[in-house]
Amino acid sequence: MLKGTALQALGAVSAFSLPGLARAVENNSTPYQRSKLKITDVRTAQVLVHGPQTHVRIYTDQGLYGHGECTDAAVGAASLIRGWRRMLIGRDPLNVEAIWERLRTGGIFAGAQGGQYITALSGLEIAMWDLAGKALGLPVYQLLGGKFRDKVRIYCDSDMDVPIGAEADKKLPWIKEQGFTAMKIDLDDARDPARFDAVNWTASNGEIDRMVKWVSHVRESIPANMDLACDMHGRYDAPTGKKVAKALEPFRLMWLEEPVPAEDIDAMADIRHSTSTPIACGENLYMRWGYRELLEKKAVDIIQPDFQKVGGIAEAQKVANMAQAYYVPVAPHCVVSPVGVMATAHACTTYPNFLACEWHWINHLDLWKSWVKEGEIIVQGHVTPTDKPGLGVEMDEDVAKKAQIPGTPWFEPEK
Repeated sequence: MLKGTALQALGAVSAFSLPGLARAVENNSTPYQRSKLKITDVRTAQVLVHGPQTHVRIYTDQGLYGHGECTDAAVGAASLIRGWRRMLIGRDPLNVEAIWERLRTGGIFAGAQGGQYITALSGLEIAMWDLAGKALGLPVYQLLGGKFRDKVRIYCDSDMDVPIGAEADKKLPWIKEQGFTAMKIDLDDARDPARFDAVNWTASNGEIDRMVKWVSHVRESIPANMDLACDMHGRYDAPTGKKVAKALEPFRLMWLEEPVPAEDIDAMADIRHSTSTPIACGENLYMRWGYRELLEKKAVDIIQPDFQKVGGIAEAQKVANMAQAYYVPVAPHCVVSPVGVMATAHACTTYPNFLACEWHWINHLDLWKSWVKEGEIIVQGHVTPTDKPGLGVEMDEDVAKKAQIPGTPWFEPEK
């Protein structure tokens, strides 16, 4: 059915002007009789919860809008997206990959190899998928090819400074009660008294003993069938990474994350081949090109793309497909709101090699549970992507505004 501008256009055409009528139909409909959708505006809102996140909305001439989210390197996302408006307004947002590719290749001299540029592009891309689903009346997972599973396994990042003591005594039982089947602790500690240098992160034996003690305590405090992962945040050097991976072998970790910086692929591969402890990394890599050498050199057992900065949902799917060719599972890094977590879940339900997705808001439970109007989306350690069009969740702005970064716009139009 034609509507709006299409009907106005037809009304202006003489009943006897067949060429004019044909032009009007062609300009205002598709072969499937769906009115063309056009972008009319792109707006942002910035929040600070677990780090900075930028929320992105794409508005259209038919009253629909799509909502996306990006993280970590998101501080500069708003200005980048504002600069893209002139290339976006008037475009059909359903051509998601074409718009993404145009912005990527158009930014070759503007930092489009990673960082803030690709982070901003990720938020925009997710908003386009949400919008496409709403326009077509389909959930995002269906647009991506359909699902392998109905629900997506979530692991809880415990976000503890010290996983022994009062905080652990409170959090570890809670994680079990919530039905999580996997969790993670951090091992790096800049304040460890056993450190011999404030700059050099070569760990002393005292530091490694402390790490082993932490892991042992948590492993003994959680159910035997609960998976445990550990994160070193890429702070340490190759000798330390190798020692820690070896020392933790008896605990049969789900993975040891970034024992060395992600850019040192040869060192990562050396550590991986020296231990039975699975090695994971990838949260700070961008697009499929960022993972190619990592997979080719068999440097990791598990990859961890962050969908809110890797390039978006479709790019994450390309990364997952590459990993499948090497029989490497995907466990996304995810530190965002329920909007971004649901976007990640829609994608993960379409991967045969999906392992588990991170959740990192344990210290922000009040915000988490009310951030979207649908309420809590994690049930017994899993997220179930809805069958509603698009992402299927809607931000509660009264709640989200509590985390607004002061002085930043809140989905305000350009002046």
